[in-house]
Amino acid sequence: MKKFTSALVAATLGFGGIAAAEDTVKVGVLHSLSGTMAISETSLRDILLFTFDEINAAGGVMGKKIEPVVVDGASDWPLFAEKAEQLLAQDKTAVTFGCWTSVSRKSVLPVYEKYNGLLFYPVQYEGEEMSPNIFYTAEAVNQQAIPAVDFLLEDGYKKFYLIGTDYVYPQTTNLVLFEYLLSKGIPVENIGGGLRKDADGEVISAGNYTPFGHSDFQQIVADIKKFSASGDACVINTINGDANVPFFKEFAASGLTSEDCPVVSFSLSEDEFRSLPAKDLVGHLGCWTYFMSNESEANKKFIADFQAWLQKTEVPGIVKENRVTCSPMVLSYNGVYLWKAAVEKAKSFEPEKVMAALKSGVSFDGPGGTVTSQSNHHLTKNVYIGETLENGQFSVIKSFDNVVGEPFLKGTFMKK
Repeated sequence: MKKFTSALVAATLGFGGIAAAEDTVKVGVLHSLSGTMAISETSLRDILLFTFDEINAAGGVMGKKIEPVVVDGASDWPLFAEKAEQLLAQDKTAVTFGCWTSVSRKSVLPVYEKYNGLLFYPVQYEGEEMSPNIFYTAEAVNQQAIPAVDFLLEDGYKKFYLIGTDYVYPQTTNLVLFEYLLSKGIPVENIGGGLRKDADGEVISAGNYTPFGHSDFQQIVADIKKFSASGDACVINTINGDANVPFFKEFAASGLTSEDCPVVSFSLSEDEFRSLPAKDLVGHLGCWTYFMSNESEANKKFIADFQAWLQKTEVPGIVKENRVTCSPMVLSYNGVYLWKAAVEKAKSFEPEKVMAALKSGVSFDGPGGTVTSQSNHHLTKNVYIGETLENGQFSVIKSFDNVVGEPFLKGTFMKK
C-alpha cells in the first residue's frame, strides 16, 4: 500500500507522464484544484483517489492497479481542454473522471470525441446533450430540478424567483423550468428574476444571473425580498461555486428566512456547507441523488472508509479534518465502479468496448442506492429532497426511487 500511495503523490504533483507499468492502467482526474470552483471540485479529486485506493486494495481492475494522473483545470475553461488533450494524447489514460461546470465539460467534449476517449461527468447539469464519449453519472434536470419544483408546487408555492451563475447550466436549466412552470399554470408575472426575448418575442433567458465569483448580492436580495412579500414565493438557486457564500450571507442579513422564502439549491451540498454559515441556511432545501444522512449500511461503510483513508493518506494538500460526503462525491465514486464493471464486462480497457458495455447496462449498489447505466449515457437512480439542518446536514423529507435520467426536456412542456 505504501508503494501505491507514493504513486498517488507523484500523480497529484503532476508526474503522471511516466509510462505506466504493464500491471497498471492510467486514469485521468480533471478537476479545478484552484480558482473559484476549487471550493467544490477539490473534494471530487479526494474521493476519486480514495476510490482508486479502495479498488486497488481489492485487487484492482482485471488484475491491473489504477494509476491516477491528476491535473488542475484551475477554473479556467480553455485550460480544461488543454489538460484533457494532455491526458489523452500524452498520458494515454484509459478513462477520465472530471469536470464540474457545464462550460468545462463543453470545453473538453470535442477533445474526447476527437480522440474517442471516455469521460465520466459527475455533477448535476442542464441536459440537452448526449455525447457518445461522455457518461453522465450526474443528475439530469428531471432528477433534480423538476422534482424540487414539484415539491414546492405541492407545498403551495405560487411564485418562483430564478437566480444563477451566468453560464450554460443555470441558463438552460432555468429555461426548462420556465417552460415547466408555465405548463403547471404559473403565470409569467409569478416567475421572477427577469426575462429576455429575441426579436421574434421568444423567451431566450429566464432568471437573474451573476458572474463566477460574484460577491455583491445586495440589490438581488432586495429584489427577492420585494418579490416574496406576498408570502407564497420561493427561490430556485443555480449559483455555482464560492459566490454562494456572499449570497446566503446577504439573504440572512436582509432578514429573509426559509419561513419567508425558502431557497432550493442545486449546486450546494454538504461539502459547500463547510464554507457557509450553516445556521443561516436552516430550513432551506436541496435536491440530490444522495445525502450524507442516508442511514443505509452501504453509506455508513462508505463514510467510515473515506474518513479512515483521509487520516492515513500521504497525498499532499488533502484536508483531513471536518470532511463530509455529498452527491457529486458519491456520483464520482459510483462512476469509477461503473467503469470497473464495464471494463470487466467488456474484458477490455479500450474506451469503445467499455462504452458499449455501459450502454448495454451495468449496475452498482452505491451509498445512495443502486445506480444503473442507460443506453442514453445517463443513470437510473434514487432522488432525495432534503431540508438543511444547523449542523450542515440534510434531513430527507421526500424521496423518489429509480428515476430514469432524461437529458432532453427543453420544449417538451410547452402546450401545442
